[in-house]
Amino acid sequence: MTRLPIERIRNLGIIAHVDAGKTTLTERVLLFTGRIHAAGEVHDGTAHTDHHPIEQAKGITIMAAAVSCDWRDHRLHLIDTPGHADFTIEVERSLRVLDGAVVVLDAVAGVEAQTETVWRQADRHGVPRLVFVNKLDRPGADLARCLREVDARLGARAVAVTWPHVVDGVLVGVIDLVALEERRWDPGGGDQRRPATELSDNLMAARERLLDACADEDPAVLEALIEGREVTSATLWAALRRATLAGRVVPVACGAAYKDVGVQPLLDAVVALLPSPRDRGDVHGVDGGARPPDAAAPLAALAFKVVFDRHGQLTFVRVYSGVLARGAQVRLARGGRTVRVGRLVRMFADQREDVDRLEAGELGAILAVPITGGDTLSAPAQPIVLEAIATPEPVVRVAVEPVTGDDRERLPLALARMIAADPSLRLESEPETGQTLLAGMGQLHLEIAAERLATEHGVQVAIGRPAVAYRTTLAGATRLDVEHARQTGGPGQYARIVVEIGPAPRG
Repeated sequence: MTRLPIERIRNLGIIAHVDAGKTTLTERVLLFTGRIHAAGEVHDGTAHTDHHPIEQAKGITIMAAAVSCDWRDHRLHLIDTPGHADFTIEVERSLRVLDGAVVVLDAVAGVEAQTETVWRQADRHGVPRLVFVNKLDRPGADLARCLREVDARLGARAVAVTWPHVVDGVLVGVIDLVALEERRWDPGGGDQRRPATELSDNLMAARERLLDACADEDPAVLEALIEGREVTSATLWAALRRATLAGRVVPVACGAAYKDVGVQPLLDAVVALLPSPRDRGDVHGVDGGARPPDAAAPLAALAFKVVFDRHGQLTFVRVYSGVLARGAQVRLARGGRTVRVGRLVRMFADQREDVDRLEAGELGAILAVPITGGDTLSAPAQPIVLEAIATPEPVVRVAVEPVTGDDRERLPLALARMIAADPSLRLESEPETGQTLLAGMGQLHLEIAAERLATEHGVQVAIGRPAVAYRTTLAGATRLDVEHARQTGGPGQYARIVVEIGPAPRG
């Protein structure tokens, strides 16, 4: 892929509640940008970003997958993230290194529990975002209700930029509310546009809300509206972009990814409204200092994810400034070690494309170099330490027991690699029962961890409920007062013993 200027790069994540259609949307993005020739499907295990055998078998995303594609002379580095709450670490570390996000909503279900969780994660990282209301072809789909829920439950000012175009009860395309154009996708003729003719009351109300948001952002738009003059699409997009980057509005596109509806207008909105690495500004170190998003600046990069496979360790990195080049010496913040970068690749799901360098604003991976997830890579002579990635505390624990003696020998290394790759897993030892406990974010998380131990590391384990260490304590307090007196003709004996006993405070 040809290297593009940093202003034309968009690093974004697809985030949502489970089953909102993230992976299906990602497949259509890859299809319509020409990156693939046929879209894979989640239900038959052919989705490109769900490449792990467990994902294909269960029909859910368990690991974030990175892909790249081009749209309208822009490079999109896209990460498809899991929607299940058990794999929240994948969303957390993806948002840590991304510049923007597309939040996918199910048009029937609206805002759901995990939608609120990923929204808070994006808020915490200050990530500008768009919303894509998906599955508008389903019975019960309601875009207007979704817009109200984004306002009420997510605390955002939702502004629709596209509206469903329905003919005889069938979703056939969308209407661009900025240009007031009908847009359909014709497999034979591509993206078809024509002036919108059927303008419903709901559509015009959404258009008025969009114009109001632009007028709040740009006095020139307000003046034109007051005077009854037309405002160009370019002016409206520019006003929306400023409001989106500042977090004052959240643009909402709509469609049905599975039916190939609304994907191209969404891509146009991504390019027009989401930030480039340059827009995000300097990256700051925890101990002071900053680096600009410029290839000419000293290197500053973050290792945000580690994966182990049959080829060894694969470390995913985001380059914030400078250049990460093959063969270069870089300093690791943890321990102050200097390591040599060997093979560099750009990832497309599980496929690898060798590259000579990664420049500021780009995502890629380093092969076969021992780097800890969350570590900072910098120029040896100009070190910097970037903020590490927050790891959630585990909430569920299971006892882990190797099945055979060979499994027992291989288990420590396998668990160490799994925890390095997924820091939301934690290994604990229970001294009173002697059990080894694996802690994680939920029952599904731990079941899949056990399955991956078997399939990826060849270690069979049995998991079960942790044993309970029962303790005996006194039910109540008592006092014993005993006197002893004995006279034998001599001095005699006398003693008094007082004993008080009761339960100790808990803990």
